[in-house]
Amino acid sequence: MILRRRREMTRRKIQIKKIDSITARQVTFSKRRKGLFKKAHELSTLCDAEIALLVFSSTGKLFDYASSSTSVSRVIERYDQHSTVQRLGQSSADLQNMYKLGGDENKLHKVVAERTRGLRQLNGEELQECTLEELQKLEERLQRGLSHVSKTKL
Repeated sequence: MILRRRREMTRRKIQIKKIDSITARQVTFSKRRKGLFKKAHELSTLCDAEIALLVFSSTGKLFDYASSSTSVSRVIERYDQHSTVQRLGQSSADLQNMYKLGGDENKLHKVVAERTRGLRQLNGEELQECTLEELQKLEERLQRGLSHVSKTKL
Protein backbone atom coordinates (compact mmCIF):
# COMPACT_ATOMS: atom_id res chain seq x y z
CA MET A 1 0.00 0.00 0.00
CA ILE A 2 2.86 2.36 0.73
CA LEU A 3 4.42 1.65 -2.66
CA ARG A 4 1.16 2.44 -4.39
CA ARG A 5 0.86 5.75 -2.57
CA ARG A 6 4.42 6.79 -3.56
CA ARG A 7 3.80 6.08 -7.21
CA GLU A 8 0.63 8.13 -7.18
CA MET A 9 2.40 11.05 -5.52
CA THR A 10 5.28 11.24 -7.98
CA ARG A 11 3.22 11.00 -11.17
CA ARG A 12 0.72 13.80 -11.49
CA LYS A 13 -0.20 16.28 -14.16
CA ILE A 14 0.87 19.82 -13.59
CA GLN A 15 -0.45 22.93 -15.20
CA ILE A 16 2.14 24.47 -17.50
CA LYS A 17 2.64 27.98 -16.20
CA LYS A 18 5.41 29.92 -14.52
CA ILE A 19 6.22 28.54 -11.06
CA ASP A 20 5.79 31.29 -8.48
CA SER A 21 8.18 29.95 -5.85
CA ILE A 22 11.77 30.81 -6.78
CA THR A 23 13.17 27.76 -5.00
CA ALA A 24 10.67 25.39 -6.62
CA ARG A 25 11.36 27.00 -10.01
CA GLN A 26 15.12 26.45 -9.63
CA VAL A 27 14.64 22.83 -8.57
CA THR A 28 12.28 22.18 -11.50
CA PHE A 29 14.68 23.91 -13.90
CA SER A 30 17.57 21.76 -12.73
CA LYS A 31 15.63 18.49 -12.99
CA ARG A 32 14.08 19.28 -16.37
CA ARG A 33 17.39 20.54 -17.77
CA LYS A 34 19.03 17.25 -16.82
CA GLY A 35 16.16 15.35 -18.45
CA LEU A 36 16.41 17.46 -21.60
CA PHE A 37 20.16 16.87 -21.83
CA LYS A 38 19.61 13.15 -21.30
CA LYS A 39 17.07 13.07 -24.16
CA ALA A 40 19.48 14.98 -26.41
CA HIS A 41 22.22 12.44 -25.61
CA GLU A 42 19.84 9.54 -26.36
CA LEU A 43 18.79 11.07 -29.69
CA SER A 44 22.42 11.64 -30.62
CA THR A 45 23.40 8.08 -29.74
CA LEU A 46 20.41 6.31 -31.28
CA CYS A 47 20.24 8.31 -34.50
CA ASP A 48 23.87 9.38 -34.94
CA ALA A 49 22.71 13.01 -34.96
CA GLU A 50 24.88 16.05 -34.34
CA ILE A 51 23.27 17.94 -31.50
CA ALA A 52 24.05 21.17 -29.72
CA LEU A 53 21.81 22.37 -26.95
CA LEU A 54 22.09 25.76 -25.27
CA VAL A 55 20.05 26.67 -22.20
CA PHE A 56 20.21 29.92 -20.27
CA SER A 57 18.76 29.92 -16.78
CA SER A 58 16.70 32.83 -15.48
CA THR A 59 19.86 34.02 -13.72
CA GLY A 60 21.71 34.10 -17.04
CA LYS A 61 23.89 31.05 -16.43
CA LEU A 62 24.71 29.07 -19.60
CA PHE A 63 24.31 25.30 -19.77
CA ASP A 64 25.36 23.58 -22.98
CA TYR A 65 25.47 20.10 -24.43
CA ALA A 66 27.08 18.79 -27.59
CA SER A 67 26.99 15.26 -28.91
CA SER A 68 30.20 13.39 -28.19
CA SER A 69 31.53 13.53 -31.74
CA THR A 70 31.30 17.31 -32.04
CA SER A 71 31.37 20.61 -30.19
CA VAL A 72 28.71 23.27 -29.75
CA SER A 73 30.70 25.74 -31.86
CA ARG A 74 31.03 23.22 -34.71
CA VAL A 75 27.28 22.59 -34.79
CA ILE A 76 26.63 26.34 -34.71
CA GLU A 77 29.06 26.84 -37.62
CA ARG A 78 27.23 24.12 -39.54
CA TYR A 79 23.92 25.81 -38.75
CA ASP A 80 25.28 29.15 -39.99
CA GLN A 81 26.42 27.54 -43.25
CA HIS A 82 23.01 25.94 -43.69
CA SER A 83 21.22 29.24 -42.98
CA THR A 84 23.42 31.09 -45.47
CA VAL A 85 22.70 28.48 -48.12
CA GLN A 86 18.96 28.75 -47.47
CA ARG A 87 19.08 32.56 -47.75
CA LEU A 88 20.89 32.29 -51.07
CA GLY A 89 18.16 29.96 -52.35
CA GLN A 90 20.42 27.03 -53.07
CA SER A 91 19.05 23.54 -53.49
CA SER A 92 19.87 20.68 -51.15
CA ALA A 93 22.22 19.28 -53.82
CA ASP A 94 24.23 22.51 -53.65
CA LEU A 95 24.32 22.21 -49.87
CA GLN A 96 25.67 18.67 -50.12
CA ASN A 97 28.32 19.88 -52.57
CA MET A 98 29.41 22.55 -50.10
CA TYR A 99 29.85 19.92 -47.36
CA LYS A 100 31.81 17.72 -49.77
CA LEU A 101 34.18 20.61 -50.38
CA GLY A 102 35.03 20.52 -46.70
CA GLY A 103 38.09 22.52 -45.79
CA ASP A 104 39.05 23.57 -49.31
CA GLU A 105 38.47 27.28 -48.84
CA ASN A 106 39.32 28.28 -52.41
CA LYS A 107 36.59 26.08 -53.86
CA LEU A 108 34.16 27.29 -51.22
CA HIS A 109 34.97 30.92 -52.02
CA LYS A 110 34.36 30.22 -55.71
CA VAL A 111 30.95 28.71 -54.95
CA VAL A 112 30.01 31.72 -52.82
CA ALA A 113 31.26 34.12 -55.51
CA GLU A 114 29.19 32.32 -58.18
CA ARG A 115 26.08 32.44 -56.04
CA THR A 116 26.61 36.10 -55.20
CA ARG A 117 27.07 36.91 -58.90
CA GLY A 118 23.87 35.00 -59.70
CA LEU A 119 21.93 36.99 -57.11
CA ARG A 120 23.31 40.27 -58.44
CA GLN A 121 22.28 39.29 -61.94
CA LEU A 122 18.77 38.50 -60.70
CA ASN A 123 18.74 42.05 -59.30
CA GLY A 124 19.77 43.45 -62.70
CA GLU A 125 23.43 44.06 -61.81
CA GLU A 126 26.57 42.81 -63.60
CA LEU A 127 24.65 41.97 -66.78
CA GLN A 128 27.26 43.40 -69.15
CA GLU A 129 29.45 40.32 -68.55
CA CYS A 130 26.68 37.88 -69.60
CA THR A 131 26.44 36.14 -72.94
CA LEU A 132 23.19 36.19 -74.91
CA GLU A 133 22.43 32.62 -73.81
CA GLU A 134 22.99 33.50 -70.13
CA LEU A 135 20.72 36.53 -70.49
CA GLN A 136 17.98 34.37 -72.01
CA LYS A 137 18.25 31.84 -69.17
CA LEU A 138 18.13 34.68 -66.66
CA GLU A 139 15.05 36.10 -68.36
CA GLU A 140 13.33 32.68 -68.16
CA ARG A 141 14.15 32.38 -64.45
CA LEU A 142 12.80 35.86 -63.78
CA GLN A 143 9.60 35.15 -65.72
CA ARG A 144 9.05 31.89 -63.81
CA GLY A 145 9.62 33.76 -60.57
CA LEU A 146 7.26 36.56 -61.57
CA SER A 147 4.50 34.12 -62.53
CA HIS A 148 4.98 32.30 -59.21
CA VAL A 149 4.70 35.58 -57.30
CA SER A 150 1.60 36.54 -59.30
CA LYS A 151 -0.06 33.20 -58.55
CA THR A 152 0.77 33.48 -54.88
CA LYS A 153 -0.50 37.04 -54.77
CA LEU A 154 -3.94 35.96 -56.04
